Amino acid sequence: MPQKHRSYIDVLTFLLTVVLVIVFDRLTKDLFSFLLKSGESIPVIPKVFHFTLVHNTGIAFGLFRDNGAVFLIIPLIAVVLLGYNVYYYYRVGELDRVYILGFSLILGGAIGNLIDRITLGHVIDFIDLRVWPVFNVADSAITIGACIVLWKCFPVFSERK
Repeated sequence: MPQKHRSYIDVLTFLLTVVLVIVFDRLTKDLFSFLLKSGESIPVIPKVFHFTLVHNTGIAFGLFRDNGAVFLIIPLIAVVLLGYNVYYYYRVGELDRVYILGFSLILGGAIGNLIDRITLGHVIDFIDLRVWPVFNVADSAITIGACIVLWKCFPVFSERK
């Protein structure tokens, strides 16, 4: 019985995290699209942190701009493969809660950006640290999720003896 209870908590954690990332990503993108015109910027901490609206037609950090359907197909395949990966490893019992959290952040972020690509043809970015390309909540979730998964992949960092 405890395994079945854990199973429900894991599924709920996974689904809730994915949905929360998508919703928060969508709300923030809609807010900054309402507040700003493309290219317009609001300084929060001048020369350090701004909100700048950017329409990104490339991949992460604006690389390879204007490559059309390639950047719609690749994220779609990634979402399907990631979803299948989580389902498969979860079913065989080899996925712990930290992995579930990491993968759900990655999946939520990927879906959030995919929604933009499908509906708008570009991704809305607005977090501008001035020393880094402009990014969004979905990008942050993907990065944090990837760091969690990498951390778990190296037991020397994730397990204390």
